[in-house]
Amino acid sequence: MRKQIMVSIAPLVSTFTHKFVRNASTTSSFFPSQFDSYFEPNPRDRIYTYNRDIETLMKSGSVDHALQLFDEMPIRDIITYNIVLSGLKRNGLSKEALYVYNQMVSQGFIESSSTFSTVLCVFSQEGLYQEGFQVHNRVVVLGLSLNVYVGSALIDLYMNMGLVDLALRLFNDLPERNLATWNQLLKGFGEFGISQKLQLYYRMKREGVVPNPLTFCYLLRSFGNESVVDQGRELHSYTIKVGWAESDVFVSNALVDFYSACGSITDAEKSFEVIPTNDVISWNSLVSMYASNEIASDALRIFSMMQVSGKKPSIRSFVGLLNLSSRNVNIIIGKQIHCFVLKLGFDHGSCYVCSALIDMYGKCGEIESSALIYESIPRKTIEVCNSLMTSFAHCGIVEDVIELFGLMVDEDIGFDEVSLSTTVNTLSRSTYAGLTSCKLLHLCAVKSGFAHDLAVSCSLIESYSRFGDVKSSRQIFNQLSSPNVICFTSIISAYSRNKMGMECYKLLEVMINKGLKPDKVTFLCVLTACNHSGMVHEGKMVFESMNTVHGVDPESQHVACMVDLLGHKGLLEEAERLLKQTQFNNDSAIWSSLLRHCRAHHNETVGKRIAETVIKLEPENASSWLQVSNFYSEIGDFEIAKQIKDVALARRMQRDMFTV
Repeated sequence: MRKQIMVSIAPLVSTFTHKFVRNASTTSSFFPSQFDSYFEPNPRDRIYTYNRDIETLMKSGSVDHALQLFDEMPIRDIITYNIVLSGLKRNGLSKEALYVYNQMVSQGFIESSSTFSTVLCVFSQEGLYQEGFQVHNRVVVLGLSLNVYVGSALIDLYMNMGLVDLALRLFNDLPERNLATWNQLLKGFGEFGISQKLQLYYRMKREGVVPNPLTFCYLLRSFGNESVVDQGRELHSYTIKVGWAESDVFVSNALVDFYSACGSITDAEKSFEVIPTNDVISWNSLVSMYASNEIASDALRIFSMMQVSGKKPSIRSFVGLLNLSSRNVNIIIGKQIHCFVLKLGFDHGSCYVCSALIDMYGKCGEIESSALIYESIPRKTIEVCNSLMTSFAHCGIVEDVIELFGLMVDEDIGFDEVSLSTTVNTLSRSTYAGLTSCKLLHLCAVKSGFAHDLAVSCSLIESYSRFGDVKSSRQIFNQLSSPNVICFTSIISAYSRNKMGMECYKLLEVMINKGLKPDKVTFLCVLTACNHSGMVHEGKMVFESMNTVHGVDPESQHVACMVDLLGHKGLLEEAERLLKQTQFNNDSAIWSSLLRHCRAHHNETVGKRIAETVIKLEPENASSWLQVSNFYSEIGDFEIAKQIKDVALARRMQRDMFTV
């Protein structure tokens, strides 16, 4: 029965199927016209297809093809723009990304969190801080300021601007902080003071954030810059525990760099020994470590071993060795490294190597070679220009520094905080410049977003003070959100230069109360200010606290300044006692300075002792004999003065004869 039924309906099914297939291409013959829209392609599906293709092309580096598809799209959505913006940023096309962003906003699209995180990152990389402020306003208006991804991008922007406190406030305001957000903050960890670094490190541990290798690289780099050894060793122990000290080459090299920065060469070598021997990065780290610690023999030995074993030196090795030559003013090693650079073809392939070469020749006094290398570079970058600029400044060629800065602006090369700070510093030493020039550069720093950079701020503080405008120096200092030791030293130096001793002394107290540790330069500035202002009591307190409280050993300049201060006030015996107690009791220049004070105060008793010491220290120096002769003339002992003067003339004649 079942078989008969199937046989009877088969012709009907066949006929129906034939008609359906035949009319499938023209739905109007089978369905009513009101159903036509269901068979049209959905525009959203086409956008999705375009977006997918554009993203694939961007990831493969086919930017032109991706942009061609983008231009062909009849309809776009916010996802389209986010894909294009992200792709352009990934391929290093920041200016094109900003053009697309402006186009997107002008067409009325509302940004998403992904849009803001990409655009803010571009602004941060390009140094477009004013535009970054404007986008931050849009973030607040659209209610996305607490988004973790947008917040991370804003933190990065403000860290690059040097607005550390603002970045930390944004970080604290985020309702949730993931590891990427922490890493973003730790990336700029170097801008924080040492107390803030330790607080953030322990807070991270309290909040149970599980770090990754990148986290440790940032932390180790930061602790190395401040020589925070104990916390660095703690991180080292953790990396050994989880196996990163040996398995992750970046962490391993970060450990080598950390111990190198702390001056612990033995620990750095031990960290290097556990790294696989076939890792070129590690060998380059070791060369850089020895070079940065002024161990030229070991740096060159490892460099030679790399050559023998067939390992190619990296840019880092060349830069480290060239910087070593610069610091030691060793033109011979520098030229040998230059030969290796030419042999391996790094002379045109890396702006960092070219910059190091320019700097090396400039520091060694061969400014013509620096200029020749600069001229041979086809594409001038900010780094290369900065190296030539600092070389000019080092050689005292002030006009060329200012001219080069103008060229960087005119040729659209651009400039950064190094360019500005170098130009400001040089300008303040120029005989042709004045306060107006300083104000123009200050305006330039404000317009370009570098006004809050610590290096630029310190240069402006010093420059204004050299022109006598201490008020402007103090205003710039007060605007700094987190002034460090260098900033405090700059403002103290500004007051010292203008003989405002009490202000220097008070600023030193403020600095210490903030937990900052004064260095040798800071103390020298304060002692110089006390000397100019005649502040004996304060000067003695500062000098005594250097070693006993702050662990800073006085150098000859500190002792000379203190002796000069006591000498000015007629405390000659105390000055003599102080000088005898120090390790600089054989410094003839300081004894000569004290003898001049004895002449000024007509102290015959102390003066005779010091005169004897001066001649004993430099018996062959005719100038010393003449100074002693003048002292005896001053106190009325003309016979001894004449005898000593005859000896001085004889010494001078003898010296002139041998010179000829």
